[in-house]
Amino acid sequence: MAWFGLNLASVQAQARSYQYTDAHLHYVNFFQESEGIQALIKAMDKNNVSSAMLTGLGPIKKWDQKSPRKPKYYMADDGAVYWYSATDVIVARAVLSLPKSQQQRFHPFITGFNPSDLNAVNHVELMLELYPGLWQGIGEVITRHDDLTALTYGETATADHEALRAVFDLAAKHRMPVNIHSNLTSSRIHEPQYLSEMERALQRHPQTIFIWAHAGTSAAVNRGVILDDLDKLLARLLNQYPNLYIDLSWSVLDDYILDSKGRPKNEWLKLINAYPHRFVLGSDLVGNFSNIGKELRTFNTLLDALSSEVANQLAHTNFLRLLPAAQTPK
Repeated sequence: MAWFGLNLASVQAQARSYQYTDAHLHYVNFFQESEGIQALIKAMDKNNVSSAMLTGLGPIKKWDQKSPRKPKYYMADDGAVYWYSATDVIVARAVLSLPKSQQQRFHPFITGFNPSDLNAVNHVELMLELYPGLWQGIGEVITRHDDLTALTYGETATADHEALRAVFDLAAKHRMPVNIHSNLTSSRIHEPQYLSEMERALQRHPQTIFIWAHAGTSAAVNRGVILDDLDKLLARLLNQYPNLYIDLSWSVLDDYILDSKGRPKNEWLKLINAYPHRFVLGSDLVGNFSNIGKELRTFNTLLDALSSEVANQLAHTNFLRLLPAAQTPK
């Protein structure tokens, strides 16, 4: 009977299908190029993605005159990266080109500002004025981001930078969540040396909803450092800061949540079950959308190990609950 019960549970898990909300999707790449909104809709329809956070990319890669060919990625050469405000206009025009029925599937976030510029909040206010009723969040705010930080012109952006205080306050005023990329460490240091920056932001802005991209990890950092007990660190932060939510997009899944055999680790299942409303999933695609289903389905092993209720929250509804319309009292 025990064998039968386990086998039945396994079959039921395998039979599950999921409706996804993509909580981390970039409409453009690091050259502000995109396949286009119709290609995105086609990919979403094909892969059971009902809605998506949609943002641009604040940084743009420079094609340096000394580069023999046009780079195809920000790490393709040592040419610099700079901040590009028109990324928000590109996103706004794409969404507004759609009929209302399709517009409702997208949740645009503002990202076209330099996070180390005290004028940053002015850009956010301008976007809210130019496109009233369109924007539903802010980010991905890119602060510490391994090689990207090293290539970016000017001052290093940090989660606790003075320039971001007004941005975070404005987000709270408009009940807009903030997706923020803030690495816990560098690729050579085995302690979370930048954690205090993220904690200061959380402490200073208790009314601001923060979605922490990749739970403070990145693929580049993970190649050199895997932090011990990340699940325990997140448990402490989630308990201490009710305004914190965790984006589990790919670098967390591959290097932390799954074991060497591709199975979810018990400690991560325990963490997600303890805070079932505090995690979201995203593809983190940049301008090319053909792999949206593949990226989101990589989470199915994790989802199948959770109850159907928690799995649905993680795959679909948790992100939607954070948006301004969902937070408005009825």
